[in-house]
Amino acid sequence: MQDPQLQCLVKRNYQPAFTSETMPRLLYVSRRPPTQEAHPRLLHAHPDFVEVLLIDEGSARFLIGDNVYEVRSGDLLVFNSGVVHDELSDSPFGSWCIAVGGLRLPGLRENTLIPEDASPVYSTGAEGTDLRALYDVMFRYLSNDRPDCEVFCHRLMLALLDRALTITGSTSLRVPANPEPSSLAHQVQEFIDQHFREPLTLQELGEALHASPYYLSHVFKEASGYSPMQYLTRRRIGEAQNLLVETDLPIARIAEEVGYDTQNYFNLQFSKHVGMPPRKFRQSLHSAPERDE
Repeated sequence: MQDPQLQCLVKRNYQPAFTSETMPRLLYVSRRPPTQEAHPRLLHAHPDFVEVLLIDEGSARFLIGDNVYEVRSGDLLVFNSGVVHDELSDSPFGSWCIAVGGLRLPGLRENTLIPEDASPVYSTGAEGTDLRALYDVMFRYLSNDRPDCEVFCHRLMLALLDRALTITGSTSLRVPANPEPSSLAHQVQEFIDQHFREPLTLQELGEALHASPYYLSHVFKEASGYSPMQYLTRRRIGEAQNLLVETDLPIARIAEEVGYDTQNYFNLQFSKHVGMPPRKFRQSLHSAPERDE
Protein backbone atom coordinates (compact mmCIF):
# COMPACT_ATOMS: atom_id res chain seq x y z
CA MET A 1 0.00 0.00 0.00
CA GLN A 2 1.40 3.36 -0.97
CA ASP A 3 2.20 5.75 1.88
CA PRO A 4 -0.05 8.81 2.05
CA GLN A 5 1.60 12.05 0.98
CA LEU A 6 2.58 14.07 4.04
CA GLN A 7 4.55 16.93 2.51
CA CYS A 8 4.08 19.19 -0.50
CA LEU A 9 7.07 21.16 -1.70
CA VAL A 10 6.89 24.70 -3.11
CA LYS A 11 8.61 25.20 -6.45
CA ARG A 12 11.96 26.90 -6.02
CA ASN A 13 11.31 29.43 -8.79
CA TYR A 14 8.07 30.59 -7.20
CA GLN A 15 7.73 34.39 -7.26
CA PRO A 16 5.05 36.13 -5.16
CA ALA A 17 2.76 38.51 -7.03
CA PHE A 18 3.20 41.28 -4.45
CA THR A 19 6.22 42.69 -2.66
CA SER A 20 6.64 45.30 0.05
CA GLU A 21 6.85 47.93 -2.71
CA THR A 22 3.63 46.82 -4.43
CA MET A 23 1.53 45.77 -1.45
CA PRO A 24 -2.23 46.36 -1.96
CA ARG A 25 -4.60 47.15 0.90
CA LEU A 26 -7.92 45.53 1.75
CA LEU A 27 -10.63 48.18 2.10
CA TYR A 28 -13.76 46.12 2.74
CA VAL A 29 -15.44 42.75 2.35
CA SER A 30 -19.16 42.59 1.63
CA ARG A 31 -21.77 39.87 1.41
CA ARG A 32 -24.99 40.15 -0.61
CA PRO A 33 -27.59 37.55 0.37
CA PRO A 34 -29.77 36.10 -2.41
CA THR A 35 -32.98 37.78 -1.27
CA GLN A 36 -35.38 40.21 -2.90
CA GLU A 37 -34.64 42.67 -0.07
CA ALA A 38 -30.98 43.10 -1.09
CA HIS A 39 -30.32 46.69 -2.18
CA PRO A 40 -29.40 47.01 -5.88
CA ARG A 41 -26.25 49.00 -6.67
CA LEU A 42 -26.95 51.30 -9.59
CA LEU A 43 -24.55 52.83 -12.11
CA HIS A 44 -21.35 53.80 -10.32
CA ALA A 45 -17.57 53.64 -10.53
CA HIS A 46 -14.75 53.63 -7.98
CA PRO A 47 -11.93 56.03 -8.87
CA ASP A 48 -9.29 54.68 -6.48
CA PHE A 49 -9.85 50.97 -5.91
CA VAL A 50 -10.73 47.73 -7.69
CA GLU A 51 -13.58 45.38 -6.74
CA VAL A 52 -13.44 41.60 -7.17
CA LEU A 53 -16.92 40.08 -6.96
CA LEU A 54 -17.89 36.40 -6.89
CA ILE A 55 -21.41 35.34 -7.87
CA ASP A 56 -22.29 32.84 -5.15
CA GLU A 57 -25.89 31.93 -5.96
CA GLY A 58 -28.33 32.52 -8.79
CA SER A 59 -27.73 34.46 -11.98
CA ALA A 60 -27.75 38.11 -12.98
CA ARG A 61 -27.10 40.64 -15.72
CA PHE A 62 -24.50 43.38 -15.35
CA LEU A 63 -23.63 46.38 -17.46
CA ILE A 64 -19.85 46.75 -17.18
CA GLY A 65 -18.32 49.54 -19.22
CA ASP A 66 -19.89 49.34 -22.68
CA ASN A 67 -21.18 45.77 -22.53
CA VAL A 68 -23.89 43.67 -20.93
CA TYR A 69 -22.86 40.35 -19.38
CA GLU A 70 -24.95 37.38 -18.29
CA VAL A 71 -23.35 35.96 -15.13
CA ARG A 72 -24.12 32.96 -12.96
CA SER A 73 -22.98 31.18 -9.81
CA GLY A 74 -19.24 30.62 -9.89
CA ASP A 75 -18.42 33.61 -12.09
CA LEU A 76 -15.80 36.12 -10.96
CA LEU A 77 -16.32 39.78 -11.92
CA VAL A 78 -13.50 42.33 -11.91
CA PHE A 79 -14.37 46.02 -11.73
CA ASN A 80 -11.19 47.98 -12.43
CA SER A 81 -11.02 51.47 -10.96
CA GLY A 82 -12.97 54.00 -13.00
CA VAL A 83 -15.09 51.39 -14.80
CA VAL A 84 -18.82 52.14 -14.58
CA HIS A 85 -20.97 49.13 -13.68
CA ASP A 86 -24.64 48.47 -12.98
CA GLU A 87 -26.90 45.64 -11.84
CA LEU A 88 -29.63 45.04 -14.42
CA SER A 89 -31.38 42.01 -12.87
CA ASP A 90 -34.57 42.07 -10.84
CA SER A 91 -34.15 38.43 -9.73
CA PRO A 92 -32.23 37.83 -6.49
CA PHE A 93 -28.64 36.61 -6.54
CA GLY A 94 -25.98 36.12 -3.89
CA SER A 95 -22.43 37.44 -4.08
CA TRP A 96 -19.22 38.15 -2.20
CA CYS A 97 -17.04 41.19 -2.88
CA ILE A 98 -13.73 42.66 -1.79
CA ALA A 99 -12.42 46.16 -2.49
CA VAL A 100 -8.66 46.60 -2.85
CA GLY A 101 -6.72 49.86 -3.02
CA GLY A 102 -3.09 50.54 -3.87
CA LEU A 103 -3.01 47.67 -6.38
CA ARG A 104 -0.02 47.99 -8.70
CA LEU A 105 0.74 45.27 -11.24
CA PRO A 106 3.34 45.37 -14.04
CA GLY A 107 1.99 46.79 -17.29
CA LEU A 108 -1.31 47.94 -15.78
CA ARG A 109 -2.40 51.30 -14.43
CA GLU A 110 -2.88 51.57 -10.67
CA ASN A 111 -5.90 49.81 -9.19
CA THR A 112 -6.56 47.53 -12.13
CA LEU A 113 -6.40 43.74 -11.99
CA ILE A 114 -6.96 43.00 -15.68
CA PRO A 115 -6.05 44.81 -18.92
CA GLU A 116 -8.45 47.51 -20.07
CA ASP A 117 -9.56 45.48 -23.13
CA ALA A 118 -10.04 42.18 -21.27
CA SER A 119 -13.41 40.68 -20.42
CA PRO A 120 -14.35 41.48 -16.80
CA VAL A 121 -16.14 38.12 -16.31
CA TYR A 122 -14.44 34.77 -15.67
CA SER A 123 -15.64 31.30 -14.74
CA THR A 124 -13.86 30.09 -11.60
CA GLY A 125 -14.46 26.41 -12.24
CA ALA A 126 -12.89 24.23 -9.54
CA GLU A 127 -11.44 27.35 -7.88
CA GLY A 128 -14.91 28.57 -6.88
CA THR A 129 -15.15 26.58 -3.63
CA ASP A 130 -11.82 27.84 -2.31
CA LEU A 131 -12.64 31.41 -3.29
CA ARG A 132 -15.95 31.24 -1.41
CA ALA A 133 -14.09 30.00 1.66
CA LEU A 134 -11.64 32.92 1.51
CA TYR A 135 -14.43 35.49 1.20
CA ASP A 136 -16.40 33.83 3.99
CA VAL A 137 -13.52 33.72 6.49
CA MET A 138 -12.58 37.35 5.83
CA PHE A 139 -16.18 38.48 6.24
CA ARG A 140 -16.69 36.54 9.50
CA TYR A 141 -13.45 37.72 11.07
CA LEU A 142 -14.06 41.37 10.22
CA SER A 143 -17.75 41.40 11.11
CA ASN A 144 -17.02 39.78 14.49
CA ASP A 145 -13.98 42.03 15.08
CA ARG A 146 -11.78 39.07 15.92
CA PRO A 147 -8.35 39.87 17.46
CA ASP A 148 -5.87 41.02 14.79
CA CYS A 149 -8.52 40.38 12.13
CA GLU A 150 -7.16 43.13 9.85
CA VAL A 151 -3.72 41.52 9.58
CA PHE A 152 -5.18 38.04 9.12
CA CYS A 153 -7.66 39.21 6.47
CA HIS A 154 -4.92 41.13 4.65
CA ARG A 155 -3.10 37.83 4.16
CA LEU A 156 -6.26 36.12 2.99
CA MET A 157 -6.81 38.98 0.52
CA LEU A 158 -3.36 38.32 -0.98
CA ALA A 159 -4.28 34.66 -1.36
CA LEU A 160 -7.54 35.59 -3.06
CA LEU A 161 -5.81 38.01 -5.41
CA ASP A 162 -3.27 35.35 -6.34
CA ARG A 163 -6.12 33.00 -7.26
CA ALA A 164 -7.84 35.78 -9.20
CA LEU A 165 -4.66 36.44 -11.16
CA THR A 166 -4.47 32.76 -12.07
CA ILE A 167 -8.13 32.65 -13.11
CA THR A 168 -8.04 35.81 -15.20
CA GLY A 169 -4.74 34.83 -16.78
CA SER A 170 -5.57 31.25 -17.79
CA THR A 171 -9.29 31.26 -18.55
CA SER A 172 -10.49 32.03 -22.07
CA LEU A 173 -12.07 35.46 -22.26
CA ARG A 174 -15.83 35.38 -22.47
CA VAL A 175 -17.31 37.10 -25.51
CA PRO A 176 -19.43 40.05 -24.33
CA ALA A 177 -23.06 40.32 -25.29
CA ASN A 178 -22.34 43.49 -27.32
CA PRO A 179 -18.70 43.16 -28.45
CA GLU A 180 -18.96 46.00 -31.00
CA PRO A 181 -20.81 48.86 -29.30
CA SER A 182 -21.99 51.70 -31.45
CA SER A 183 -19.45 54.49 -31.64
CA LEU A 184 -22.19 57.04 -30.99
CA ALA A 185 -23.54 54.99 -28.06
CA HIS A 186 -20.07 54.94 -26.55
CA GLN A 187 -19.81 58.70 -26.94
CA VAL A 188 -23.18 59.14 -25.20
CA GLN A 189 -22.10 56.97 -22.27
CA GLU A 190 -18.75 58.69 -21.98
CA PHE A 191 -20.34 62.16 -22.08
CA ILE A 192 -22.90 61.30 -19.39
CA ASP A 193 -20.24 59.69 -17.19
CA GLN A 194 -18.20 62.89 -17.39
CA HIS A 195 -21.09 65.33 -16.93
CA PHE A 196 -23.72 63.55 -14.81
CA ARG A 197 -23.23 66.06 -11.96
CA GLU A 198 -24.33 68.90 -14.27
CA PRO A 199 -27.84 69.85 -15.50
CA LEU A 200 -28.29 67.81 -18.68
CA THR A 201 -31.21 67.36 -21.09
CA LEU A 202 -31.57 65.12 -24.11
CA GLN A 203 -31.53 68.19 -26.34
CA GLU A 204 -28.26 69.41 -24.80
CA LEU A 205 -26.78 65.94 -25.18
CA GLY A 206 -27.67 65.92 -28.87
CA GLU A 207 -26.15 69.36 -29.37
CA ALA A 208 -22.94 68.36 -27.60
CA LEU A 209 -22.54 65.24 -29.76
CA HIS A 210 -23.88 66.82 -32.98
CA ALA A 211 -26.66 64.26 -33.37
CA SER A 212 -30.45 64.23 -33.45
CA PRO A 213 -31.79 63.65 -29.92
CA TYR A 214 -34.23 61.03 -31.27
CA TYR A 215 -31.54 59.15 -33.21
CA LEU A 216 -29.05 59.42 -30.35
CA SER A 217 -31.62 58.04 -27.90
CA HIS A 218 -32.50 55.15 -30.23
CA VAL A 219 -28.87 54.13 -30.78
CA PHE A 220 -28.01 54.33 -27.10
CA LYS A 221 -31.01 52.29 -25.99
CA GLU A 222 -30.22 49.61 -28.57
CA ALA A 223 -26.69 49.31 -27.16
CA SER A 224 -27.29 49.69 -23.41
CA GLY A 225 -30.96 48.93 -22.76
CA TYR A 226 -31.49 52.41 -21.28
CA SER A 227 -32.58 55.70 -22.68
CA PRO A 228 -29.92 58.40 -22.12
CA MET A 229 -32.03 60.00 -19.38
CA GLN A 230 -32.55 56.65 -17.64
CA TYR A 231 -28.80 56.08 -17.73
CA LEU A 232 -28.23 59.59 -16.33
CA THR A 233 -30.58 58.95 -13.40
CA ARG A 234 -29.07 55.55 -12.59
CA ARG A 235 -25.58 57.05 -12.82
CA ARG A 236 -26.51 59.78 -10.34
CA ILE A 237 -28.22 57.41 -7.90
CA GLY A 238 -25.36 54.92 -8.13
CA GLU A 239 -22.85 57.62 -7.30
CA ALA A 240 -25.07 58.77 -4.43
CA GLN A 241 -24.97 55.22 -3.05
CA ASN A 242 -21.17 55.40 -3.13
CA LEU A 243 -21.21 58.66 -1.14
CA LEU A 244 -23.71 57.29 1.38
CA VAL A 245 -21.54 54.23 1.93
CA GLU A 246 -18.10 55.85 1.88
CA THR A 247 -18.65 59.31 3.44
CA ASP A 248 -20.62 61.01 6.21
CA LEU A 249 -21.71 63.92 4.00
CA PRO A 250 -25.21 65.24 4.77
CA ILE A 251 -27.85 63.96 2.38
CA ALA A 252 -28.60 67.47 1.11
CA ARG A 253 -24.94 67.83 0.13
CA ILE A 254 -24.94 64.43 -1.57
CA ALA A 255 -27.97 65.47 -3.61
CA GLU A 256 -26.03 68.51 -4.84
CA GLU A 257 -22.89 66.45 -5.52
CA VAL A 258 -24.73 64.13 -7.92
CA GLY A 259 -26.64 66.81 -9.79
CA TYR A 260 -29.98 67.39 -8.01
CA ASP A 261 -31.22 70.89 -7.25
CA THR A 262 -33.48 69.81 -4.38
CA GLN A 263 -33.15 67.14 -1.72
CA ASN A 264 -36.86 66.26 -2.01
CA TYR A 265 -36.56 65.30 -5.69
CA PHE A 266 -33.35 63.41 -4.96
CA ASN A 267 -35.11 61.47 -2.17
CA LEU A 268 -37.96 60.64 -4.55
CA GLN A 269 -35.66 59.34 -7.30
CA PHE A 270 -33.48 57.43 -4.84
CA SER A 271 -36.49 55.69 -3.26
CA LYS A 272 -37.91 54.83 -6.68
CA HIS A 273 -34.72 53.12 -7.87
CA VAL A 274 -33.31 51.64 -4.64
CA GLY A 275 -36.54 50.84 -2.80
CA MET A 276 -35.88 53.00 0.25
CA PRO A 277 -34.95 56.64 0.98
CA PRO A 278 -31.26 57.57 1.21
CA ARG A 279 -31.32 58.03 4.99
CA LYS A 280 -32.66 54.51 5.52
CA PHE A 281 -30.17 53.12 3.00
CA ARG A 282 -27.29 54.66 4.97
CA GLN A 283 -28.67 53.45 8.29
CA SER A 284 -29.01 49.91 6.93
CA LEU A 285 -25.26 49.84 6.26
CA HIS A 286 -23.88 51.77 9.24
CA SER A 287 -24.70 51.44 12.88
CA ALA A 288 -23.03 54.73 13.80
CA PRO A 289 -25.37 57.72 14.40
CA GLU A 290 -25.82 59.97 11.41
CA ARG A 291 -24.79 63.62 11.35
CA ASP A 292 -27.50 66.26 11.60
CA GLU A 293 -28.85 67.28 8.24
